[in-house]
Amino acid sequence: MLLRRPDLRRLPRRAFTLMEVLIVVAIIVVLAGIATVSFRYLSDAKTDATKVRIRKIETAVGSYKLRYGQFPDSLNALLQPPDGAQAYVEQGDILDEWGQQLHMDPSQLSPTGKPKIWSNGEPGASRGQISNW
Repeated sequence: MLLRRPDLRRLPRRAFTLMEVLIVVAIIVVLAGIATVSFRYLSDAKTDATKVRIRKIETAVGSYKLRYGQFPDSLNALLQPPDGAQAYVEQGDILDEWGQQLHMDPSQLSPTGKPKIWSNGEPGASRGQISNW
């Protein structure tokens, strides 16, 4: 009496092969790497956009000084000039890319006579202030 071995090709598989597991792990590592790089570029883009916004505010502050002879006390003065003239900027322009208020200190002037305008930067990040000088 001969015992027949079952045909292994016809039995259902009960687990993943090592090769299948390695392929899935490799795909997950690639996707995680792409996500990490994308988040870094997004943060850099927000920093660059905030720098551009600060330059825009700097131009508006310069225009204000030309008209009124002095720098505004705060950035809110750019929204409602004292003589009821048209606003120099819109409300959203005095916010950085993280939704925080930009700051200005008219008493701190650069060697070229521009007041310091800055953002505190990304909340929780170690980069620090973003300013015009």
